[in-house]
Amino acid sequence: MKQYAGALILGGFCALGALAAPYTPKDDDTVLERLPWRRGDPVAAELRQLRGAALARRYFELAMAQGDPRYVGYAEAALRKADFDAPADALFVRGLLKQYRHDFDGALADLVAALKRDPEHIGARSWRAAIFMVRAEYGPARAECRALEPVASDLLASGCRSTVDAATGRARAAYDDLKNELDQRPDAAAEIRLWALTRLAEFAVRLGEPARAERHFREALALGLRDDFLVAAYADFLLEQGRPQEVGALIRKWGQSDNLLLRVALAAKAQNLPEAQRHAQALGERFAAAGLRGERLHLAEEARYLLELKGDPKAALAAATENWKSQREPRDAAVLLEAALAAGDRKAAAPVLRWLEESGLEDARLRRIAARLK
Repeated sequence: MKQYAGALILGGFCALGALAAPYTPKDDDTVLERLPWRRGDPVAAELRQLRGAALARRYFELAMAQGDPRYVGYAEAALRKADFDAPADALFVRGLLKQYRHDFDGALADLVAALKRDPEHIGARSWRAAIFMVRAEYGPARAECRALEPVASDLLASGCRSTVDAATGRARAAYDDLKNELDQRPDAAAEIRLWALTRLAEFAVRLGEPARAERHFREALALGLRDDFLVAAYADFLLEQGRPQEVGALIRKWGQSDNLLLRVALAAKAQNLPEAQRHAQALGERFAAAGLRGERLHLAEEARYLLELKGDPKAALAAATENWKSQREPRDAAVLLEAALAAGDRKAAAPVLRWLEESGLEDARLRRIAARLK
């Protein structure tokens, strides 16, 4: 569950595509492209040993870790050969792939079906909580966290509860609880430590404590695991702290996936680097290609591009407003409020301002933007 709350949405920009008419394969088994594996690559060796739902799940994990949506296509192809009459895992992975495509209702239904076959399926329970958090449905999310307690580790259950608490007016207690639980589990697996440290960094950012946030981000990065969401979150932190020169070095070290290009472009613009325009143009082309395919899976990122790179607050506000209909996390709120402020349209910000008050979310940055709108 290392990608528990945030990364399922911030999983990367849509796959690249030319603006010309796309090639349509004759059948679903046609290979369009193979990912470049190195000789002796242990991941490639592992994948060759997997089949069906297990292979699809591993591909999905790679998509989340590396921000490469091609793995999702591989996962969908592998899942077509899975047995849906037996393992809960097949339904679980199908639910993960549906939520990636933002079919949240379908994903929730598949995860329920997986739980009916395996009531102790921790992954299905965790991802249901994650989807409810994305939709700002905090009551159902908390119920899923309670259901995790008898079957999951204390650290995982605590992290689930803390994530809900941090979004509903109990950020300080959420931080303290998760920090204490993590401190008591020095032997926790690296993946769960990375997930917990990333959450702690996010909580500290919201509480206006950048030094603590920085420490947790660095601790998570020091684990050496590739995690696209972590790198993107730390890049955003560096940009907000006025340290754009560090973003390029960060992303070069961990590999530049599509969804990190926005951060690279913003950092280049902040430093007035000559490549800023080239990065912005590449982003525009990718969003345009996705639109031609009928895919607008990353509207929050597109809104940031339109606002901060394109300088079009009205278009940014339209994208952010559409995004808010299905995704209501703090990052989604931030881009909508900023676009509304830039466009001079307080009315458009009303749903977010209402959510901010009703949820009790403690987020220093969002509160500052909201105060300016009021």
